[in-house]
Amino acid sequence: MAKNLTGYRGDSKTINVSFKDALGAAINITGWTVFFTAKTSKSDLDAASAVKKDVTAHTNAAGGITDIVLTAADTANVSGNYFYDIQAKKSDGTIVTVIDGIITFKEDITLRTTAV
Repeated sequence: MAKNLTGYRGDSKTINVSFKDALGAAINITGWTVFFTAKTSKSDLDAASAVKKDVTAHTNAAGGITDIVLTAADTANVSGNYFYDIQAKKSDGTIVTVIDGIITFKEDITLRTTAV
């Protein structure tokens, strides 16, 4: 499933992910690792990714809910369109791609983060 996202360079952003089966019931994600990767080119190596996050502490694992939290530092040096995906490594080692798309980081106007 493709879904496009938007954020601002230098801003924090939380991406909420819910894992559900075909009938809409929550999937227990206890013991899973969720990976977020954003790149300028799909062929870039993961090591050279613009943004990457690994999540092992889930918001509500039994309820199938996790949050991918991008910090201001994570988005400080990005601007424009990036290909992204969210993958999950299940507790049995199986890897599944949950969602992908394009995330657009708009240029921010305010660069200061303290009062002047």
